[in-house]
Amino acid sequence: MPTHQMTKTDFIEKVFDYENDQEWQYKGQLPAIIDFYADWCGPCKAVAPTLEQLSEEYAGKVEIYKIDSDKETELSSVFGIQSIPTFLFIPLNGAPMLQRGALPKNVFKQVIEERLLSTAEEVK
Repeated sequence: MPTHQMTKTDFIEKVFDYENDQEWQYKGQLPAIIDFYADWCGPCKAVAPTLEQLSEEYAGKVEIYKIDSDKETELSSVFGIQSIPTFLFIPLNGAPMLQRGALPKNVFKQVIEERLLSTAEEVK
């Protein structure tokens, strides 16, 4: 299952309607990772294959989305994205967590296992 490109409209429908809701309420059925990136960004390109591998490895368990910060400037400003890549880790319950910088695969896996999937199990 490949990563999914996301627009502002997709984000409002699938993640959080920041235009109408004041308090964070995740709409998804699975935990998610959102990659704020740009095509010209070297570290973004370097981490892209890792995200594709993780999307296959965690298919049906975690959604992985990509947001082009050059095209979706409003979304980037909503989350205060000032450097890329920046990743938004979204558990089923609780607040999302922002992490800046190109992370190695083992760090992604640790966050997925400890922050996203462990809280998803508690929800069931």
